[in-house]
Amino acid sequence: MRAQLLAAARRPLIAAELPVPRPGPKQVLIAVRACAVCRTDLHVVDGELADPKLPLVPGHEIIGTIVENGEAADRFAVGDRVGVPWLGWTCGVCEYCRAGKENLCDRARFTGYQIDGGYAELAVADERYCFAIDPRYGDIEAAPLMCAGLIGYRTLRMAGDAERLGIYGFGAAAHIVAQVARHQGRRLFAFTRPGDLAAQDFARSLGAEWAGDSTALPPEPLDAALIFAPVGSLVPVALAATKKGGTVVCGGIHMSDIPSFPYRILWEERVLRSVANLTRRDAEEFLALAPEAGVRTETVTYPLDRANKALANLRSGVLQGAAVLVP
Repeated sequence: MRAQLLAAARRPLIAAELPVPRPGPKQVLIAVRACAVCRTDLHVVDGELADPKLPLVPGHEIIGTIVENGEAADRFAVGDRVGVPWLGWTCGVCEYCRAGKENLCDRARFTGYQIDGGYAELAVADERYCFAIDPRYGDIEAAPLMCAGLIGYRTLRMAGDAERLGIYGFGAAAHIVAQVARHQGRRLFAFTRPGDLAAQDFARSLGAEWAGDSTALPPEPLDAALIFAPVGSLVPVALAATKKGGTVVCGGIHMSDIPSFPYRILWEERVLRSVANLTRRDAEEFLALAPEAGVRTETVTYPLDRANKALANLRSGVLQGAAVLVP
């Protein structure tokens, strides 16, 4: 099969012809129809996430069709369309798994990081971590739902019932979660790279009542802020924009160092927290909610052999919405 392969961190992907993978027990073999490009892929390729499996096929926002079931794999039939997310395997027996917090599993393995992912024509996945995709979504449109959508949804849940919601970094995750938040009746305030008027217009088109630079204060104090940009300096900025008792949620898997900040902007019972990975319950809830909320994804497609270009465009911030690779 054709694949894009990461042979060493901080190096471009290389085109490779790999043997067709075989599904093991409780696994399925998937013909990849689309795989979205996530900022986490950048963190892996750029060496910001330590110790990936090398060589590695990246990609963890997979949409495809099952072409073979491994031994005892009976959750899906050959021909079924499924999505595969970042969380690819958990042990089921550690204290976190037993407590329903499988996103914190001590031995978790992740698609496109420790498990070969979707920058390829074929991929193998644990059937437990595959999910049916609503037929109202095409393959390309559905791909960003599998991480940008899922992590965005979990991040939004951590904001509780916040009405005035600030979103820092208006990329793939933000443009999906904004639609869910508006469906829930929340008010949106969008923060973008300074001077990025196109992103601010994009945010307004998705229901933001105010959009401005990430360094600016909103016209009203926020009930909660969601940070999707991997920029640690946004944490004190978001805290300063949040009202007493408000919450700031960091939605990314990697962030640059958070600078020191005065205690007074955390005081008055503000909460600062992170989101780690996702659970199967998150996936089931969000994939049912998204079509009912009318969520639509903005995508830019690339052929598989242009994966490096897609990553470069994401890195430079020129993408609006999500990049999607099509084998």
